[in-house]
Amino acid sequence: MFCLLTLPFRIFFGILFSVLLLPFGLLLLPFLLLRVLFKLALFVVLAPIVAVAAVAVILLALGAVFLALLLPLLPFALLAVIAWAIVRASQPAYAR
Repeated sequence: MFCLLTLPFRIFFGILFSVLLLPFGLLLLPFLLLRVLFKLALFVVLAPIVAVAAVAVILLALGAVFLALLLPLLPFALLAVIAWAIVRASQPAYAR
């Protein structure tokens, strides 16, 4: 109810201050455009670097997960290599 009571005053003062502050807004417009231009230039320079870093981090994380999952299987792989070497060494020379 209070918002409805003060609505005419808010409309009046909003229009008044917007008309009074319009020249200052127009003076600030080139600086706002320069700000946007600098942010765009910074984005164009930094985006590829961030993308490459993100890909490197993802590959490093995938490598860590791969290593963490396969590291417990390393003793079994070592036993398989030892068994293969023993079987290969025990074969006769003509079978090679």
